[in-house]
Amino acid sequence: MYDFSEPAQATVWEVGALCRAVADALQARFNPVTVRGEITGFSRAASGHCYFSIKDAQGQIRCAMFRRAAVLLDFSPRDGELVELRGKLGVYEQRGDLQLIVDSLQRAGQGAWFEQFLRLKAQLQAEGLFDAQRKRALPAMPRGIGLVTSLGAAALHDVVTALRRRVPHIPVVLVPALVQGATAPQSLRDALSRLYRMAGEGAPGPQIDVILLVRGGGSIEDLWAFNDEQLARLIVQSPVPLISGVGHETDFTIADFCADLRAPTPTAAAELVSLPRENWLAALDQGAQRVQAAAQRHLDRHQQRLDHAAQRLGRPSGQLHRNQQQLARSAQRLRHAMQLALQQRRQQQQQLARQMPQGLERGLEWQQRRLERAALRLELLDPRQALQRGYALLTDAQGRAVTRVAQARPGDALRASLSDGDIDVTVTQPRLL
Repeated sequence: MYDFSEPAQATVWEVGALCRAVADALQARFNPVTVRGEITGFSRAASGHCYFSIKDAQGQIRCAMFRRAAVLLDFSPRDGELVELRGKLGVYEQRGDLQLIVDSLQRAGQGAWFEQFLRLKAQLQAEGLFDAQRKRALPAMPRGIGLVTSLGAAALHDVVTALRRRVPHIPVVLVPALVQGATAPQSLRDALSRLYRMAGEGAPGPQIDVILLVRGGGSIEDLWAFNDEQLARLIVQSPVPLISGVGHETDFTIADFCADLRAPTPTAAAELVSLPRENWLAALDQGAQRVQAAAQRHLDRHQQRLDHAAQRLGRPSGQLHRNQQQLARSAQRLRHAMQLALQQRRQQQQQLARQMPQGLERGLEWQQRRLERAALRLELLDPRQALQRGYALLTDAQGRAVTRVAQARPGDALRASLSDGDIDVTVTQPRLL
C-alpha cells in the first residue's frame, strides 16, 4: 500500500538561529568542559581580555578569556605551554566559529615545543655556547653592517629605516633568508655562511664588522627556525660580533643566547650598531676645538719666548748693566759673609780662652782628690798599721813569711817583726787550732 501524502518539508534555519541552536546543544551536551592542550597565538588586548587557541596533534579550538577571569591568573601564559582550562563551549555568532569561553586556566606542563626548546637550551649551555666570556663587544663605528632577514618581513623595513636615519653613510649588505617554516633553518644557515665569507679580511666589497639576524614577533611555532641546533652552532662561529633581534621583548630563542648580544626588537638591534651621525659630528667638532685651543696655547708660549729673546737682543747694554749690578750685589754679600764668619770665629776663641783656666783648675782639683783617696787606701793596706795593734809578722831563716803552723817545726829559728823592732824566737811545740 502506498502513501500518496506529500513529504514533510525540511526546516529552514536562519543563520543566527542555527548558531544559537548549536550553542544550546553544546551547552546541554558538554558544558562546563575541561580541556588540556598547548597554547598558541596568545595575546592580551588593551581591555584586559585574552585571546588564544588551544591545540594538540589532532585539533585546535579558539579561546577567549575575559578580563574578570584573566586578572585571577597567577602566571603569564606563553605560547607552547601545556595548560588545563575550564570553561564553556559556544559559538561566536558573528563568525560562526566554535569558541571556548575560559573561566580558569592553569599550567599542566610545558608543551612539546617548549620542552624541546628547554632540552636544547640546557644541552648547548652545558657545552659553553652561551658563555659570556666568548661574547664580543660591538664595534663603535662599523665599516659595514651585514643583515639577514626575510625580504617580505616588516623587520627589514624597520631595520633599514633606523639605519638610514642614523647612519646613512655606513653600507648595509642584505642577504635574504626564510624566517619561518620547515626550510627556514637551512635558509638562515646559508645566508649566514655567505655573510661570513664576505666578512673575512680582504674579501671583496664593503668590509662587514657586525651582523644583524632579525625577525618580527610571532608564536613559538613562528619563531621555531631560530631554535635550530645547527643554526646555533653556526652563530657562535661568526667571525664578527652578531646581534640577534628576533621577536618581541618577551620572546626568547636559542639564537638569542648564542649571539654576542640580544636585542629586544629588530629596530633595537639596528640602533645598537648605529650611533647617530650627529653624535660623531659633534664629537669631531669638540675634538677640533680642543686641537685648535691646544695649538693656540702652544703658539702663545712660543710668542712669549720670542718676545723675551727680542728684548734681550735689542738692549745688550741694559743687560750688561743688570749683570754688573748683580755681580756687585754678590760681591757685597760675599764680603759680609766673610766678615761675619771671622767675627764668629773670634768670639769662639775668646770664649774658649775664658773657659780654659776654669777647666784646668777643675781638672787639678779632681786629680788631687783622686790622689788623696789612693793614699788613704794605701795607708790602710800598710802592714805596719796592723803591727801597731799588737800583731807580729813571722819569717823563717830565708825571710819567707810564716802564715801556717805546718810551716814551723820544733827547733826552727824564726823572726817576729813588731811595730818597733824584731825578736828572734825558737819553735818549741806547734799547736793547731
